[in-house]
Amino acid sequence: MELKKLMVDSKAVWIDYPGLDGFTVEIANLSRKELTGLRKRCTSSRFDKKTRQIVEELEEDKFIAEFSKSVVKNWKGLTLEYLETLLLIEMGSEDPNKELEYTADNCETLVSSSTEFDSWLNEVVFDLDNFRTGSKGSAVRKAKEVPAG
Repeated sequence: MELKKLMVDSKAVWIDYPGLDGFTVEIANLSRKELTGLRKRCTSSRFDKKTRQIVEELEEDKFIAEFSKSVVKNWKGLTLEYLETLLLIEMGSEDPNKELEYTADNCETLVSSSTEFDSWLNEVVFDLDNFRTGSKGSAVRKAKEVPAG
C-alpha cells in the first residue's frame, strides 16, 4: 500500500458556524502543499536599498482573496441579522431575515472585514478532524466550541 494513493488533495465539508443557528459554511481543507503555493502566489520580492537584500512581502489583500476562494466553497443561512453580528452593516429597510447569497466577492469581503469570521475560519480549516471520514458530528461539535466573541 502506498501513502500517495491514499492521500486526498482536497475535501469539503459543511460546518455550522457557532452561535448562529442555520448558518453553515462549506469549507475545504487546505493541505500544506496548497498553502505553500498560495503564499508563493501572493508574495512579491523587492530590493531593499538599505540592507542591499531582496525582501519578500506577503500581499495581504491578494492572500485574503486567494485564501477565501480556496477554502470557502459556499454558505447557507447567513441572514442580514447574523451578518450584523459579524461586522457593521447598514440594513436600512431590508428584511433582517433576508439571506446574503454566497459569491466569491461576498466571501472575500466577509473574510477581510470580520475578524471573528476570519479567526473561526482559520481555526476550522486547519483542524484535520473536521475533514476526517465519519467524524462529521464531532466536526460540528468542535466548531461550536470556538468562541463566538
